Amino acid sequence: MMKPSGDEAIAQRCAISGEAFPAHDLYMVDQLRPEIQERIRTDFPGMTPDSRISRRELARYRSLYVQDLLRQERGELTALDEQVARSLAEGAVISANVEQDFDERRSLGERLSDALAKFGGSWSFLICFACLLAAWITINVMGRGSLFDPYPFILLNLILSCIAAIQAPVIMMSQKRQEAKDRLRSLNDYQVNLKAELEIRHLHEKLDHLISKQWQRLAEIQELQLEILQDQDRR
Repeated sequence: MMKPSGDEAIAQRCAISGEAFPAHDLYMVDQLRPEIQERIRTDFPGMTPDSRISRRELARYRSLYVQDLLRQERGELTALDEQVARSLAEGAVISANVEQDFDERRSLGERLSDALAKFGGSWSFLICFACLLAAWITINVMGRGSLFDPYPFILLNLILSCIAAIQAPVIMMSQKRQEAKDRLRSLNDYQVNLKAELEIRHLHEKLDHLISKQWQRLAEIQELQLEILQDQDRR
């Protein structure tokens, strides 16, 4: 978006809010996108092409324009759509590191359960568990003297049952947190994709607006050249 021309440092008033702002923080209405100009002139019919509005009011009308655009396509706006519209109007970054934000909010119990679930689903756990079972069975089958858990390994069955009873809810808790993380990631992806779609559309509109203005200038230059040639022919 082009800023108002001139290097004036004198404060001027916004035509909408009436507040005084430095010249470099004001934008001429005539230099704005036609759709935004139409929306501003609908609310303020007395607005002239030389009128200037502040950066804050421009961001507000950009947000209103994007919301109207989304409402025409999607109907009722969600909170995510409104957040995207505000981000697009203010030029703010909407993408976020969902993984880092989610991990920073985990409690000590959640970190512990995630670590146990991660270890329980690894080859290290399987190898260690297999070695433990092999050693347990070997000692109680081939050992001499009093055996602490002879066949049919009642104590081993009790330990395995306890491990399964503890491991199942730990894995379920970890899966629930993973589902919540995936849901946050999908919502963030939706917002980023929606903002990118709107940015591309606005870029196309801006290019079309610039091309139409350039064609008008070229037509005026061509008419002027024809007038000059006609004057030369008369001479």
